[in-house]
Amino acid sequence: MNLGKTALVVGARGVIGSKLVEHLDSLPDWEVVGLSRRGGADAPGVRQLAVDLLDPDDTRAELSGLTEVTHVFYAAYQDRPTWAELVPPNLAMLVNVVDAIEPVARGLRHVSLMQGYKVYGAHLGPFKTPAREDDPPHLPPEFNVDQQRFLEQRAAGADWDWSAMRPSVVGGAALGNPMNLAVGIAVYASISKELGVPLRFPGKLGAYDSLLELTDAGLLAKATVWAATAPAAANQAFNITNGDLFRWNELWPKLARWFGLEVAPPLQLSLQTVMADKEPLWKQLQATHGLAGTPYAEVSSWPFADFVFGWDYDFFADGSKARRAGFHEYVDTEAMFLGIFETLRRERVIP
Repeated sequence: MNLGKTALVVGARGVIGSKLVEHLDSLPDWEVVGLSRRGGADAPGVRQLAVDLLDPDDTRAELSGLTEVTHVFYAAYQDRPTWAELVPPNLAMLVNVVDAIEPVARGLRHVSLMQGYKVYGAHLGPFKTPAREDDPPHLPPEFNVDQQRFLEQRAAGADWDWSAMRPSVVGGAALGNPMNLAVGIAVYASISKELGVPLRFPGKLGAYDSLLELTDAGLLAKATVWAATAPAAANQAFNITNGDLFRWNELWPKLARWFGLEVAPPLQLSLQTVMADKEPLWKQLQATHGLAGTPYAEVSSWPFADFVFGWDYDFFADGSKARRAGFHEYVDTEAMFLGIFETLRRERVIP
C-alpha cells in the first residue's frame, strides 16, 4: 500500500545507499527510485536510474518525470586526490539534484544529507572526543559543511525540511565501493589464510590501542528514515553510531578467529602497496574454492583501509542527541563484522 511517500535515493549503489534502498523497500508505505552513475535492474517497488550528477542537463532530464518524489536521500560521493578538490564536484552534485527535483516534485517534504566525522576534522588528525553536533567548525575546505550550508539556505522558506546524518565508518557488504572497510578486512584475511600467514594488524602501532566506533549500514538506514520522517528531527544533524566502543587490540583477534587465523604482533604496512600484486592470487583463490568471479577491483578498498588503520588517536562521537530525539536502536560492532563476513561467505565472495 502506498501512502504517498516516494524516496529518491541518490548514490543507490554505495555501501550506504544500497542498504537504504533495501530498508525502504522493506517498509509498506514507500516507493523507491535509486540514482547512480551505473544504474541497475528494476525490482518490484524499486526503480533504478543511471544519471551523471555532474551534468546538470542530464540530471534535469532524468529527474524531470519524478513528480511523485516526497523525500530525497542524498548519499552520493565523488572521490578526488585532495580535500580541496573534493568540494566542487560533491557540492555540484547535490545542487544539481535539488535544482532538478524541487521544481517538479511539488510534494517534496524532506532532503536528507549523508555526512560523516569530517565535519569535526576527524580525518585531519586528533580531534575533540566525543564529537558533538554543535561543536565549532574547523578551517575549510570541507564539502560536508558546504553541502549542509546549501541545504539550510535552500530550505529557508521552502515547504520541505532537511536532516544531516553523521555516521562513523560504515560497515556493510556492498561491493565495488572505495570506502568499504569490512570487505577490505575480509579479503585481507582470506588472502592471508591462503598464504599461510597470521592476520597482522597493518596500521600504525598507536591505532591498535585507540578507542573507536563504527556504524552499521542497516542501523544507519533506519536512522536516516527516522530523521526524515520524525518532526522532532527536522532541520538538524545527528551522529549515528552503533552505540558501543572498541579497540582493535581486542576486536582484531576475534575477527581473525572467525577466519581460522592466528594473530601476530602488529606490523605497519601499506595495504595499497602489498595488495597491489595480489590479483592473480585472488583469481586462484576463487578457482580453488569455487567462488563467484567478483573482480579484484570490486573488493579492493586498500587506500581507505590504510586511512582508517592510520588513526592513532581516539575516534568517536556522542550519539545521545538522536536518542533524546527518539531513535533508540543500536548494533554490537563485533556482531556487525561477523554478520558481514557471513554474508560475503554466503554469496561466495570469500571462501
